[in-house]
Amino acid sequence: MNTPRTFTDKFFLVVKGLCMGAANKVPGVSGGIVAFVGGFYEEFIYSLQKVNAKAFKLFVNGRFKSFYRYINGSFLTLLIFGMLVSYFSISKVLDYFLVKRELYVWATFFGMILGSIYYIGKDFDYWKKKTFTAAFIGLTVGIAISFLSPAKENDNLLFIFLCGMISVSGMTLPGLSGSFILILLGNYVLLLVDSVNALYDTFSELLVGDFSFTNNTERLHTLKILAVFTLGSATGLVTLSHLLTYVLKHYKHVTTATILGFITGSLGVVWPWKKTIYKTDFDGNLILDSNGKQIIMNYERFLPDLTIVENWIAIFFIIIGISILLLLDWYGKNKRTES
Repeated sequence: MNTPRTFTDKFFLVVKGLCMGAANKVPGVSGGIVAFVGGFYEEFIYSLQKVNAKAFKLFVNGRFKSFYRYINGSFLTLLIFGMLVSYFSISKVLDYFLVKRELYVWATFFGMILGSIYYIGKDFDYWKKKTFTAAFIGLTVGIAISFLSPAKENDNLLFIFLCGMISVSGMTLPGLSGSFILILLGNYVLLLVDSVNALYDTFSELLVGDFSFTNNTERLHTLKILAVFTLGSATGLVTLSHLLTYVLKHYKHVTTATILGFITGSLGVVWPWKKTIYKTDFDGNLILDSNGKQIIMNYERFLPDLTIVENWIAIFFIIIGISILLLLDWYGKNKRTES
């Protein structure tokens, strides 16, 4: 895992981080799919699993070089850097296109997930009773999650911690969207909009020497929520990585079959032709979040009308999405041939 990386490898690792960050931001899309299809899923899980008691001991004892090498630091640093850059760049562009050209964005993601099913399934030759069962269970769970109704917002700190642990699964489990899970848990706006805004406002005030937020009880409560959510996410990331390392080591084929089924089941979440259902009050008026945006409750799906040109363009974007995955497959094969 700690083999020296060329500049090209490092560049593409940052690009993969950018893609993971963008995917994690969109409800219905999983950053884990990017890791799985990008061919670095196992290294990602392995590296996270190395964040353990031994790593903590090395860090506390000041053995920073050993700590960095032990946790596969170069890999994690480049990947996380890509994710952070994505949050302030690519994901913002994605937000823009989700508003202006939502159908085409969903169509591209749908195509990419279709491509990823082919990518994962084409070399999987271990279909037995056990793997068929695992794939069916994954498919059932994926479909069930697609059609669940969201819960109400809940700012109980223990629940917020659990939200962090559960939502981070989108980075570690291909097909499971952390953002969509937060919508179902009722806390998407609280944790990915309000809390982030509170942090941004606080940093902006601190830069100009304004400490008035310390007297703002609502702001402090929101920052506390963000801190607990972050702690839950970190705990979930490390815990899940240990569990997944064990599962991948001992039940690799069953795990792959489950993931394949789950990704297939999750196609319902990213179906391009859907009407967004927004949160309303008792009188039917739209409820807005702290950004003044409408709050997504769920989606109502329908079949496309093929007499409309826009729907044919969307189908073209599905083909583009599939092509992206086929190009990744081609790139991976060429790289293996060269080495």
